[in-house]
Amino acid sequence: MSANSFDARSTLQVGGESYEIFRLDKVDGAARLPYSLKVLLENLLRTEDGANITADHIRALGGWDSQAQPSREIQFTPARVIMQDFTGVPCVVDLATMREAVKELGGDPARINPLAPAELVIDHSVIADKFGTPDSFQVNVELEYGRNRERYQFLRWGQTAFDEFKVVPPGTGIVHQVNIEHLARVVMVRDGKAYPDTLVGTDSHTTMVNGLGVLGWGVGGIEAEAAMLGQPVSMLIPRVVGFKLTGELPTGTTATDLVLTITEMLRKHGVVGKFVEFYGAGVAQIPLANRATIGNMSPEFGSTAAIFPIDAETLTYLKLTGRDEQQLALVEEYAKAQGLWHSASNEEGGAHEPEYSEYLELDLATVVPSLAGPKRPQDRIELSKAAEQFRLDVRNYVDDDDEPGKESFPASDAPASSNGVPTRVTPVTAPDGSTYEIDHGAVTVAAITSCTNTSNPSVMVGAALLAKKAVEKGLARKPWVKTTLAPGSKVVMDYYDRAGLTPYLEKLGFNLVGYGCTTCIGNSGPLPEEISKAVNEHDLAVTAVLSGNRNFEGRINPDVKMNYLASPPLVVAYALAGSMKVDITRDPLGTDKEGRPVYLQDIWPSELEVEQVVAAAIGEEMFTESYQDVFAGDAQWQALPIPTGDTFAWDGDSTYVRKPPYFDGMRMDPAPVEDIAGARVLALLGDSVTTDHISPAGAIKADTPAGKYLTEHGVTRRDFNSYGSRRGNHEVMIRGTFANIRLRNQIAPGTEGGYTRDFTLPDAPVSFIYDAAQNYAAAGTPLVVLAGKEYGSGSSRDWAAKGTALLGVRAVVAESYERIHRSNLIGMGVLPLQFPAGASAQSLGLTGEETFTLTGVTALNDGTVPETVKVTTDTGVEFDAVVRIDTPGEADYYRNGGILQYVLRSLIRD
Repeated sequence: MSANSFDARSTLQVGGESYEIFRLDKVDGAARLPYSLKVLLENLLRTEDGANITADHIRALGGWDSQAQPSREIQFTPARVIMQDFTGVPCVVDLATMREAVKELGGDPARINPLAPAELVIDHSVIADKFGTPDSFQVNVELEYGRNRERYQFLRWGQTAFDEFKVVPPGTGIVHQVNIEHLARVVMVRDGKAYPDTLVGTDSHTTMVNGLGVLGWGVGGIEAEAAMLGQPVSMLIPRVVGFKLTGELPTGTTATDLVLTITEMLRKHGVVGKFVEFYGAGVAQIPLANRATIGNMSPEFGSTAAIFPIDAETLTYLKLTGRDEQQLALVEEYAKAQGLWHSASNEEGGAHEPEYSEYLELDLATVVPSLAGPKRPQDRIELSKAAEQFRLDVRNYVDDDDEPGKESFPASDAPASSNGVPTRVTPVTAPDGSTYEIDHGAVTVAAITSCTNTSNPSVMVGAALLAKKAVEKGLARKPWVKTTLAPGSKVVMDYYDRAGLTPYLEKLGFNLVGYGCTTCIGNSGPLPEEISKAVNEHDLAVTAVLSGNRNFEGRINPDVKMNYLASPPLVVAYALAGSMKVDITRDPLGTDKEGRPVYLQDIWPSELEVEQVVAAAIGEEMFTESYQDVFAGDAQWQALPIPTGDTFAWDGDSTYVRKPPYFDGMRMDPAPVEDIAGARVLALLGDSVTTDHISPAGAIKADTPAGKYLTEHGVTRRDFNSYGSRRGNHEVMIRGTFANIRLRNQIAPGTEGGYTRDFTLPDAPVSFIYDAAQNYAAAGTPLVVLAGKEYGSGSSRDWAAKGTALLGVRAVVAESYERIHRSNLIGMGVLPLQFPAGASAQSLGLTGEETFTLTGVTALNDGTVPETVKVTTDTGVEFDAVVRIDTPGEADYYRNGGILQYVLRSLIRD
């Protein structure tokens, strides 16, 4: 029960139903707050307990100083938690392990149970092994079940063992699209109360739901578990960036072009740790699907959230996707009663114009067709300049100084220069005996994939119409392009079929490969053997074009060096062009049946054509039918045998699900925090090291520590599966931490991948990071990691922190952090430190060969957080590192050795 210090408790009548609400207008200053902060204010009013959440916290938020730097901590209690299976499996593994730990400490295992609704969507396990054939979907689903049976059985057990925990089975859709189409409530109803739908999710793109006016963001699995167990999320009242939209998108541009423009603007402006909120007359011109596309990319520009307010467009979308009339009425009446309803009259100097910390503005009419790449989402390239930019960027991926004949192919095929562009033309023989040639820049993957764009009917229909026009002109995809179609929900194929567009996509090889995250997370599947062989033997810098949100190095496919984000229609266009060297705005994509050149403008569908198909082919009944029994699953899911009981029966032979060691030897009272002495550097890293570089992801190679572990446990190479699918096995994951094939550890110059130097051995030889960490652990040597700017950017991968901790890393010293990873490090008991302003490992002369001592950490035992700790080395370098424990709540987690230990002790004491 809320303490209700502001007498905010009231009732709201909607359609004959009465709901308890907490009125925002009872708090001074509420009316001027941005939409997102109003949602937080309601959260505090409703959860005020006089201890963790007090009247002073509520006053602080009501009196928010838009220009102040964040300093006031509040406790945010999300209404629900959403997960995908890669990050969700370890969450459920941890919950199952906590039940055993509670039992061992004399508590009741049933106390470990989600206290807030938790929903998990299995969407990250399907791999596009088979493509370009009518049976691709069925084959990939069968392979998925074969590889993941143990994980799926475990999740089915969780669905029966834990209250408030539901699982959406495989083959349904991508978590974020399922969330906006079905799971999101916008206004929650629980125990007679109505309040804003809020959430945290174990995927950074949880922010897609911001497009519906739902406040939520990605957290690590560690934080999500705590939220499920009733722990509020500790946060500082953020700065809010107001992003004003005006005008309308010009003909020929898409939502993807818009979001890439916004990503570039906001990344350049700097919004890490801030909320972004869209306002202005242009908001009404943005369809809900486009809003979701923009919200989805929030992690790419670095903000915590990127939210649109509730308005008439929100209601239109909720109705289209099958929400009932009472829910629609509740959303409208609640939003209007609480000042959460958006209309242009509220802004532009009106009485209720929100106040923001910073302001940006975009005239939608200035947006142009764009790509982003070759390795970062914020590196936008105008489509008309893409070929020219490729010619510059490819030099970073090839060695154009090779001598003819140096490689193992004829001198005529050796590296040469064509108009200043490195070239290495390589012949390929297909299985049917046909031959063709590929070169640097060849598009080897063209994937309509990802939550970002497959939720958006306008770009999906645009892609299909472009395919139709291309087929009618007699065009075909190039034979070296792996083409895949992985929609975010079954509704996409329903409207493709109704519109008669499916055959045209299939004619170009865009057959359905699965409903889930495929290429965007590295589940692109292998390239055809003959192409992979040519690429690797001749070291070709080939490319991928995908309608996704992530294009980091080494992420999309191990054979592909350069990755480009693009709208679904442009994915189809590049499958026809076959190379990034082709300027698709000027060069022909191919020739028609009469041999005449066909250009992109010849087959680009008009806005009217797209709108007519969308209006005729998409209906409310599609969504209601697709989601009417969404948690039941098909016969294959229902037939999975599962164990019973409050605690899980661990299989000692399992290579997928194993009991982790986090609570081994744990006592009720935590040991005091200690200084760190005699530490060695495990990795010395540069700028923009992402969680993809740190966390195990993608394929498992046989000659790596993880591959060797699986081989030793009787797993054949064809059954290795991916790191993501084995996140429930800490033994595999530790061995894959810092093992990304593109990681460059400066301690081991000249190497690329999971290597370091092992100073426990004579002459400190280059070694696998896992092997060195094991030797350091045996010697009792603590470890540190040194890094540059934006350390831990990217996905909210909890294993980036879990693996770091289990390797024995006690502290990370970086120039700056992205929010989620810094928080996750604390959640695993790893101390995040920051170099002094303007300093770096390089400027301080650090090589990674030093021995480090960190003093002053013990000040945490006094209940305070020191501003800095003293870092000294055996070579005489000395500096004060800033302690990046930003809130008292984070300090409690660190003192307990991690967030899970803190929660466990709290639950037993209560």
